[in-house]
Amino acid sequence: MSVNTQDMEIVHRVLRRESRLLMELVAAVTPGDTARAKVIADHFRVYRLGLHNHHEGEDELLWPPLLSRVDLEADIVLRMEAQHERVAATLTRLDATVPAWEATAGADERDTLVAALSEHRAVLLEHLDDEEATLLPLAAKHITQQEWASLGDHLVNNTPKLTLLTLFGAILEDANPAERAIVLSGLATPVRLIWHVIGRPRYARHIRRVRG
Repeated sequence: MSVNTQDMEIVHRVLRRESRLLMELVAAVTPGDTARAKVIADHFRVYRLGLHNHHEGEDELLWPPLLSRVDLEADIVLRMEAQHERVAATLTRLDATVPAWEATAGADERDTLVAALSEHRAVLLEHLDDEEATLLPLAAKHITQQEWASLGDHLVNNTPKLTLLTLFGAILEDANPAERAIVLSGLATPVRLIWHVIGRPRYARHIRRVRG
């Protein structure tokens, strides 16, 4: 039993990039510019949904089978669960600070939000680094290909289709040719066609709007 977990590292790269950019984008908004604040807030909600569904899939589909198959390494899985809870707590704080800033684009609200995003990113990076170093090798040994594929299916089935195109674009943005091949190979031919015809230009417009 050995699965290729590289696609998880590609997703993690997106989370690292977008959590950093969100801090920078919020910090750059001129006080009082509520139109710009709404654009960034909407982008945060896309990021938040993607992260939530990614972690929910692991909680429901990855941790239980791993715990049933490992012994001495169970502490790794339990540590991942605890880290997910810490990440979720930072998202709960952001659920309050993002709307407060979005409503007024005030300087004080902006600074509070940047601090909350910084805290979120610190907790998230600790988890992603640990997961890649300790959990993914464990998953490669103890998880079947079908079980691994169910993580992607969970994300697809729980994400609105237009939002899914944005998330897919984010995943492909910094992917090298080999990584793009890995990601695209998991899509049916009609879905790949939809990505190239609709998704790719839509994502390009989204990024121009968000990053300016």
